[in-house]
Amino acid sequence: MDMQDQAIRRVAEAIMESGSVCVLTGAGISTESGIPDFRSPGTGIWERVDPMEALSTAVLYNNPRKFYSTGFEIIMSMQDARPNRAHHVLARFEKEGLIDAVITQNIDNLHHRAGSEKVLEVHGDTRTGYCIKCGKRVSIRLLADKVGSGQIPPVCEECGGILRPGVVLFGDMLPDCFNEAWDLVKRCDLLLVIGSSLNVGPVNNLASLCRRLMIVNIGVTPYDGLAEIIIRDKAGQVLDSLQRAIEERSAR
Repeated sequence: MDMQDQAIRRVAEAIMESGSVCVLTGAGISTESGIPDFRSPGTGIWERVDPMEALSTAVLYNNPRKFYSTGFEIIMSMQDARPNRAHHVLARFEKEGLIDAVITQNIDNLHHRAGSEKVLEVHGDTRTGYCIKCGKRVSIRLLADKVGSGQIPPVCEECGGILRPGVVLFGDMLPDCFNEAWDLVKRCDLLLVIGSSLNVGPVNNLASLCRRLMIVNIGVTPYDGLAEIIIRDKAGQVLDSLQRAIEERSAR
């Protein structure tokens, strides 16, 4: 048995022995679904686009045409992605009572599509939009249709206010579910981080709150020193092996 197999077995034991387990996911869990992450050298989205010129409130409100030709295109490019093995394993873990919640930095909806129910989307989602005047929620497809017909910025049919995507942009406050995520992690026995560089605040602060921290991520993170176990490999492969390890342990 190599060192990674041993580490996976230790994660499996920790999950099964813990009373409360939360999972924090980042862009690395979705790259196997064809969605590029934001920061990887050579392939990250921010290598090609300045984030403040694509997904910021400043551009959204001051130069909506630029936002809808850049940032909105990034948002809509995720619509056809499908969950990969890692997403499906986490959904199964939730159904089996092994994890309490998935906290995700991702806006790609893949945890929902895989069947996870307790998903805290701390950076918003790409399923919906809302009116900044009356707060009415609308589908992202409605925004896309309005933009496609030349209505920029798209306008609320109820009050005439401006519609915008439900994604947390640079310059936005985090949604209320972040407070829920904070409370969950403070109370949980184990936080398993999957596919996050833990470089983006304030969400990365969750890694310093938990009693036990374990990390699955290809690259190093600023919180590696706090982690009990670190596995540097692709999320899908590790989660698949983790499921088998839990099944083997349950069968004893």
